[in-house]
Amino acid sequence: MIQFKEIDRKNFWDVIDLKVAEEQKDFVASNLFSLAQAKAYPECICLAIYADEVLVGFVMYCLDEDDHEYWIYRLMIDEKFQGKGYGKEAMKKLIAHIQEDTRHNVIYLSFEPENNLAKGLYEKLGFKPDGRVIDGEIVYCLNY
Repeated sequence: MIQFKEIDRKNFWDVIDLKVAEEQKDFVASNLFSLAQAKAYPECICLAIYADEVLVGFVMYCLDEDDHEYWIYRLMIDEKFQGKGYGKEAMKKLIAHIQEDTRHNVIYLSFEPENNLAKGLYEKLGFKPDGRVIDGEIVYCLNY
């Protein structure tokens, strides 16, 4: 069972130590960078992903200051826990949480064009390309 927990002094260093597989390192910023970014951009919400009380990943999302829509900026599952469905379950849970804000009806995310695993996951969850490329990343959206 997937659950989200705040990142605090109890799990801070463990979250920083999470790593993706070597071949994925160009696809996602480090958790250290993401946590620093969230300090400078307080609209960003960082959460630790747990599966049955075991830390397995990290997610960061926000209500973007520029377009005033929800964006999922980061999703990563530690290399030791990949292939077990945790990323998909975390995304489902996060999407459901965002959809509780009925003042909005779209969620955006972006990813590197070479990241076929992410593309497949996002498409299975109903995301579709919106035609934009931002900073070299393909933008997908989910309308709800």
